[in-house]
Amino acid sequence: MALPEVESPARQDARWPLEVVTARRPLRWLGAACVLVVLGMVASALVTNPAWEWPVVGQYLFAPSVVRSVLFTLELTALGIGLGFVLGAVLALMRLLPNRLLSSVAWAYVWLFRSVPLILQLLFWYNLALLYPRLSVGVPFGPAFFDFGTMDLIGPLTAAALGLALHQAAYAAEIVRSGLLSVDHGQREAAAALGLPLARRLFRIILPQAMRTIVPTAFLSKVL
Repeated sequence: MALPEVESPARQDARWPLEVVTARRPLRWLGAACVLVVLGMVASALVTNPAWEWPVVGQYLFAPSVVRSVLFTLELTALGIGLGFVLGAVLALMRLLPNRLLSSVAWAYVWLFRSVPLILQLLFWYNLALLYPRLSVGVPFGPAFFDFGTMDLIGPLTAAALGLALHQAAYAAEIVRSGLLSVDHGQREAAAALGLPLARRLFRIILPQAMRTIVPTAFLSKVL
């Protein structure tokens, strides 16, 4: 007696191909619709309410003095971030050195400038002349060659740029250090085994790989 022929699963799949059915989530769509309705109500309340006086807002928002102030703020911010990351890179390298003194100094700098509020640092640099009216240049703990007034050296713009740069350097040091530590230790060992100088190892092998971690983290830290 012949046994009935049984179709294999592969032949069954070929005859009736599988259909992908997306899961239906009505509560999610309902929640999204509610959020859109709330956002529309908020936008309508802002646009249609005459108490906001939007023409007056636009008149003062784009006033020449306001536009100049915004551009000056952007320039000052870019200057503080640029100088801060340069100093932060130096601090990050100091943290990674085996020298205990340099590493401790870099750690103390990061701890201090991250702990003190930024507004207090700006006030300190702006009023530095109250504590040190004159600064001198000469032999350490010895005679001075010449001196100058602190107010002539550190004006309002210099105090703001200096305060922002030193504050930013504390955060940039941790961002750069985390990026350098993210590079696999085998890369450092391989570069050292090839006899490459330390500077070339850093700028040609370690730093390009670390930038994949440094750049997104630095961008998110500025945005958030």
